[in-house]
Amino acid sequence: MTDFKPGAVRAFRFLDATFDAATGEARLGYAFDDGPEMVEVLRFPGAPFAPDAARADAVQRALRLLHGLAGVSYYKAAVPPEIRFEAYDIDAATAALLTSVYENGLGEFAYRNGISLRGKIRFPVGDSRLKPLLQEATPVGAPSGANLSAGSLPVPTTRALVAIGGGKDSLVSIEALRAAGVEQTVAWVGGSPLIAACAARTGLPTLNIGRTLSPELFELNRRGALNGHIPVTAVNSAILALAALLTGHDQVVFSNERSASYGSLIPGTGEVNHQWSKGWDFERDFAAHLRSHVAPGLHYYSLLRPFSELAVARQFARIDHYDAHFSSCNRNFHLLGERPAQRWCGVCPKCHFVFLALAPFMPKPRLVGIFGRNLLDEPEQAPGFDALMEFRDHKPFECVGEGRESRAAMELLSQSPAWREDALVRRYLREIRPQLDESERGLASLLEPSDDHGIPGGLWERVRAHFGA
Repeated sequence: MTDFKPGAVRAFRFLDATFDAATGEARLGYAFDDGPEMVEVLRFPGAPFAPDAARADAVQRALRLLHGLAGVSYYKAAVPPEIRFEAYDIDAATAALLTSVYENGLGEFAYRNGISLRGKIRFPVGDSRLKPLLQEATPVGAPSGANLSAGSLPVPTTRALVAIGGGKDSLVSIEALRAAGVEQTVAWVGGSPLIAACAARTGLPTLNIGRTLSPELFELNRRGALNGHIPVTAVNSAILALAALLTGHDQVVFSNERSASYGSLIPGTGEVNHQWSKGWDFERDFAAHLRSHVAPGLHYYSLLRPFSELAVARQFARIDHYDAHFSSCNRNFHLLGERPAQRWCGVCPKCHFVFLALAPFMPKPRLVGIFGRNLLDEPEQAPGFDALMEFRDHKPFECVGEGRESRAAMELLSQSPAWREDALVRRYLREIRPQLDESERGLASLLEPSDDHGIPGGLWERVRAHFGA
């Protein structure tokens, strides 16, 4: 077996994207230079599909957008200087969106691999078939004869396809939408038993989309391809947008908080955001692109965008329906086979942060019962919590809250008789708190919702009232 040499690759090729309405199977083709075709397969439940002409056109546009975004998993194996589209062209706006997703979404990958991608990713612009919709285009799902500008914000119906990830955030969104009277289907990509169990616990209709990456990609990884973190939320957003068009939903809802917009500050490098495609910049640009290039009536937003992680944790603490089912521990999602017996490893950054964020708002016995241990009374875990507070370290490359949120949570615990005698809370009081200004540990401002979000106006008022904000 010969080694794969990323530096020798000259071109990354987008071959074609096809969808079989009879089987619900989509196939996305890619290749490097003259190498073998790499085919990714997605399976959408509910086939056969029989969309009308307008929806079929929107499905084709969504498929090609997905083709471009999902290609990031393969492109990263070599990051060659040339990119080609061989079955269709893309326009300037699509090229700009893809460039932004690849540059920013591969930020951590580039940092860890010691390479720079800025200014080196060039998507070719041609006579696009994925072009802006005409101003008189009828939005998918709109009454016949409706006239709506492709760039406008239609009033959406209340049929939402809601991404569920098995953690607290999507469950908070699902319950907020339930309280607001929004009809919803919970959806996820892949075969996680843990997510399936959480989805079943909601009692709502479910949609589980299958995704199989090309075996050729794993072979390249074994032979020396570049590897690392990709903007998976961007890919899943495109998958759910296509699923929504196939299944008659006109809202695609994610559960990303405002803290996702802030990355880790690396000395000598600057900001690197592990969760860039969960941030507001991606959400805003992707939502606008769906309206202008895919379907004017397809509305994409994050229901939790206005809120901090602590505001979401406070809301989750009001719900006990999922205590024995949810998990935000990423290690569980790397396991194959049966659902893990232990839903929390207790030592990763996600476990640390979720425990810390929930502790101020949840009775101690309940939280310790969920995790099976008290993480704040384990002195050896100090470095992990220090990183969350950005004390002598940068924020971990994980989907965790801002340093100021972790500091505010620890400050609250230091004033609580139930928590202040635990080892890491005592350490905070003794070693960290004296070095902080009062402005660095306050909670009040973190519970105020932001105005940066894409939630439809009428729904936003109901969600805000549900949060008590």
